[in-house]
Formats: sequence, C-alpha cells, structure tokens
Amino acid sequence: MKRSSLSIIRFLVDSTLRLFIASTIFLPPLTHGESPPSAQQILASVRMIEARQQIDLQGQLRENDVVVPFRLIQNGPLIRYSFTNPDEVLQLRLGQSSSRLDLITDTGTQKFAASKLEEKIRGTSVTYADLAFKFLYWQTARVLGEENVRTRNCWKLQLRAPSRESQYSNVLLWIDKTGGALMRMEGYDWNAQLAKRFEVVSAQKIDNRWFLKQMRVDELQPGTNHVQSRTYLEIKK
Repeated sequence: MKRSSLSIIRFLVDSTLRLFIASTIFLPPLTHGESPPSAQQILASVRMIEARQQIDLQGQLRENDVVVPFRLIQNGPLIRYSFTNPDEVLQLRLGQSSSRLDLITDTGTQKFAASKLEEKIRGTSVTYADLAFKFLYWQTARVLGEENVRTRNCWKLQLRAPSRESQYSNVLLWIDKTGGALMRMEGYDWNAQLAKRFEVVSAQKIDNRWFLKQMRVDELQPGTNHVQSRTYLEIKK
C-alpha cells in the first residue's frame, strides 16, 4: 500500500475525519435586529451536538486505488474508529474543554503519541491529527460572516491555533446555521498557505436521521491551489 509524503485529519473529523455529521438542533433562528451568536457560542453548540451522537456505521477512506475500510462507533462523547489489515483501534473522547485521542490495545488504553499525529492514515490525505478535532476548542475565534455551501446557509468562522504544536496556524470553518453540521473546513499552514480542505459532498438519511454520505479531503501543494492528493471519506448504510 502506497504512502503519501507530507506531514487536520479536528474534521474530522473532523474531524476531522470528524465525521462532519449533521444533526437536527443547533442555535435558534435570529429575530429581527438580534445580534448573531459569537464564535465561541457557535463552537460550543457544535461540540454539544457532536458529544450526544449515538451511531454504529461502516465507512471507508478512498484515494485512487487505495481503499481503507473502518467502523465508526459513537456513544455520546466517545468515538471509536476501528481499522483492519493491520488492526488499529482509536478512541476520541470529546471533553468540555479539550479532546483526547487514544490508542486501544490488548493491554489497555494509552494516549496516542504526539509524534505520530501528523502521520497519514494508510496512505491517504487524512492524518491522525485530523481525527482529534482540536480546532473546535481553540479560544481565538471570530465570526467572519455568512456564506452558502452547497445551498446550505452557513456561519463562516476563523480560528487561530494557540501554539505551533498544531499542524495548522489557522482554520476556516463553514457551519450549517440550521443543523450545526461542519460543511467545509480549510486548514492553513504556518506560512499562511492553504494546506488542506474538507468539504461535505453529500448526505444520506439513515433510520430517519441525516448523516454524512461523502466528504472530499483535498491536500494542496503549498503556495498554489493545485490539489496534489484527494481522499474521499464515505459512510455506508
């Protein structure tokens, strides 16, 4: 299996492989003349929504001829990613003030090594750091305005990293104003160049609830808009 070169998979979920799952309740609509919510209010709502999901789904990361199946199980603030060939189980704990990524082994649970966070998962554009959603906890954040992403009206936020421990110096987020889903994320390196972009392509309804169906993860050549690698994160029914 090939390995890419280069050095936020919060998308992770995400994120940030986060798996950018839509929910049904976010912030109440604004009345006429009412001020928009602050960036921290929006982020707190996203974290609250993410921490109460109950799901058990199959998915895959796909880049060219590389297909990496995984199982995603979430029980409230605990999210578990299980990979095979070789076996690897990661657990993300979403706390009130931070998130923690752990490695689950036969002998127990241990904190995922910081030195490995920037490694790519099985030769894809998604890194282990992208799974940890650290950017959702950054304190320096502001609302830039509103923009549409694939017909969805979104808050556009800018978040700045608290230290150089992050692979990104700042992140732009587009958050669905109605559902609270993370529709797009752009991560900028420490030279202020766009390094990676996550964007929801499609959603699907499973058991009368909306979930991510496909998300595109583009890794860009520094200083250009050229996509040097593209990975799709796909969730199956």
